[in-house]
Amino acid sequence: MIHSPAPLPDPLQEWLNARGWALHPHQQAMLDAAQDPATLLIAPTGGGKTLSGFLPTLAELTAEPRAGLHTLYVSPLKALAADIRRNLQTPIAEAGLPIRVEDRTGDTSASARKRQRADPPHILLTTPESLALLLSYEDAPRIFAGLQRVVVDEIHALAESKRGDQLMLALSRLQALCPDLRRVGLSATVEDPDAIARYLAYHPDPCRVLLADPGPTPDIALLDVPQSPPWAGGGGRYAIPAVLEAIEAHRTTLIFHNTRAQAELFFHDLWLANSKALPIGIHHGSLSREQRTRVEDAMVAGDLRAIVCTGSLDLGIDWGDVDLVIQVGAPKNIKRLVQRIGRANHRYNAPSKARLVPANRFELVECHAALDAVREGTLDGEPRGDGPRDVLCQHILIAACAGPFHADALFAQVTSVGAYASLDREGFDACLDFCATGGYALRSYDRWQRLVQRPDGLWQLRDPRAARQIRMNIGTIMDTDTLKVRMRGRGGAPLGEVEEAFAATLTPGDTFLIGGQIVRYEGLREMTVEVSRRGGTTPKIATFMGTKFATSTRLTERILDMFQQDDWPRLPGHTRDWLHLQRRISRLPRGDRLLIESFPYDGRPHTCIYGFAGRNAMQTLGLLVTQKMEDLGLGPLGFTATDYAVLVWSVDPIDDPAPLFEGEDLRAGFETWLAGNAVMKRTFKASAVISGLIDRQSPGKRKTGRQATFSSDILYDTLRKYDPDHLLLQITREEARRGLVDFGRIEDMIIRTRGRVDHVQLGRVTPLAAPLMLEPNRVPVKGAGQERILAEAAQKLIKAAGLPA
Repeated sequence: MIHSPAPLPDPLQEWLNARGWALHPHQQAMLDAAQDPATLLIAPTGGGKTLSGFLPTLAELTAEPRAGLHTLYVSPLKALAADIRRNLQTPIAEAGLPIRVEDRTGDTSASARKRQRADPPHILLTTPESLALLLSYEDAPRIFAGLQRVVVDEIHALAESKRGDQLMLALSRLQALCPDLRRVGLSATVEDPDAIARYLAYHPDPCRVLLADPGPTPDIALLDVPQSPPWAGGGGRYAIPAVLEAIEAHRTTLIFHNTRAQAELFFHDLWLANSKALPIGIHHGSLSREQRTRVEDAMVAGDLRAIVCTGSLDLGIDWGDVDLVIQVGAPKNIKRLVQRIGRANHRYNAPSKARLVPANRFELVECHAALDAVREGTLDGEPRGDGPRDVLCQHILIAACAGPFHADALFAQVTSVGAYASLDREGFDACLDFCATGGYALRSYDRWQRLVQRPDGLWQLRDPRAARQIRMNIGTIMDTDTLKVRMRGRGGAPLGEVEEAFAATLTPGDTFLIGGQIVRYEGLREMTVEVSRRGGTTPKIATFMGTKFATSTRLTERILDMFQQDDWPRLPGHTRDWLHLQRRISRLPRGDRLLIESFPYDGRPHTCIYGFAGRNAMQTLGLLVTQKMEDLGLGPLGFTATDYAVLVWSVDPIDDPAPLFEGEDLRAGFETWLAGNAVMKRTFKASAVISGLIDRQSPGKRKTGRQATFSSDILYDTLRKYDPDHLLLQITREEARRGLVDFGRIEDMIIRTRGRVDHVQLGRVTPLAAPLMLEPNRVPVKGAGQERILAEAAQKLIKAAGLPA
């Protein structure tokens, strides 16, 4: 049976006609699917995804006006929610629709939040954290009464993090309050539509997937730079003259960087080279809200020719007339590159234009692999596994804040979420017991006695006043331990934040970069870094944590496949010659074998292991291999790691590397090393905060990073000693394996190489290993090797002095 397309109400159709617009096929398809329980729309950037998501809502509210909350929109960014509100106001105002739209984020005033609870708008735009907070109130059933639709924007970004797990648990509770709730997911970059559809669906209801026309192929290439990239390092500053030429030739250029520190460095050098005084801004998450807002407003007004930025401008915000994107440094992830490319020519059927600037010689190869993937429409993504239990613990506490609950009902809600579908009742009850008592080792402490079970079987807060404390600590985003930075003096302008650890290294007179300007550290006052403009010209650099991306598995596979080609005609001559030289002197790495090179350098044996497992995993591999070498008496002295290799130097050479990579031994060594490593304490702290064991905020005060770390370290040591199988220690081990140390990718490396090791012993440094010699981040190994070197040096000194041994 053929169904006719769902019509638009007259006011909306007249608004479209007045603009000379017609609905795109995927927008009409969204209208036709309006009553489906779940719909996932994958449409290119600029393809009208947002309007597609809201058209059924606007149509329903126009045809049947009503009071109360009709549609909830959830986005990963506060700024994106505010931007969507601005964009929605246009059709609503011009079509004369009686629809109220408001946003509710951490930036919303207390009075507005209070009013929204009492009188919800028709459309509420929010974030996962603000939604979780709303659901924690006793009047949540009244607030969400009549809710019809939930629109999750940039769903791919949420699906990759704990924020997405928190959101889906919140939606399971919303679905219990509103059984007929319909779900909509929007994205431009989904590598596995079926997986995201399962993620979005309310099980066992199906989710329809709508694929829009992908539009024209983007115009992407390497930026034409006369100079060759350096052999090592990052930042891409060698390309600044070419970047300035590109800025001058376009209306507005976004210049993306992978870290905040790199963005600050690049902006500073770009500004110094900006002889024509082109208006250029900087935007990243460590800057003050005031400074970010100034840059955003200038973008909207068209007052800036370029913005140096990080992931803070990754997602679908439509600011200014951007016609060029420049990615400085390898993107590390194909999906991230596609998202950033889409910021240029943010219009349907207009090709996006982007240029890549590799930061060093190896990144040139990686950039070519990424460009090929984008042209082929290939995306990447790492499987996330089961839902994290620290997020589940927080969800249980949020449910308790809203009022008494039945464990069976909550368990049913939780297991309706795809990530938690395999959770058994024993695992759920362990989380419930942890929330109620703190677990075996902590149940005698009153502060962790938070839930009690009533005679009727319902669970509730032991003390209703605890709800305030729980609400203050809702969220899964782990802030780095930062301090505010302000200009010195009464009412000094806020500049942003720097890490506590960085601030601790400063003495009055030191200078550093923030917001593109050099400032002078004057002192610390009331947990605020006070600075002046007397910065000079040679700054230190604030150690912004940001996110240090690891090259994705899919992109790594492409690089290894490239190495197996006979030639690389599209690579620059200098890079082709480099790879051919590597093949002649040694060999190029392969995906199904592990290449290990041994050679002398500077009087010491060096070993290079080409694991291609990503930066975090290769760093971990360096720690594990040097520990194994220590056990074998080889005297490791240090190592350095990149996304693709680990370089180790030692007192004695490695004659047979195979025993270093035996899976079970490596896994056992990993577990032993991890148990006492600082990574575990850092991971424990994060899980303890998310699960509610440790508060990051209390009424009237906020813990400093040092205070939180100190208290979490004591708890960690206590639990390891008295309750080693405590739930939170189990969670910590799970999180550490897939987080900071990424041991899973080391295991994948061992599986794909299956013990096939190519050990090449040479008399000199190989071409592919040479750049690792120039890497600045060297990790020393303190052990028998250092003692042997000191003993040898002492013997030489004694002999040279003619003294008896």
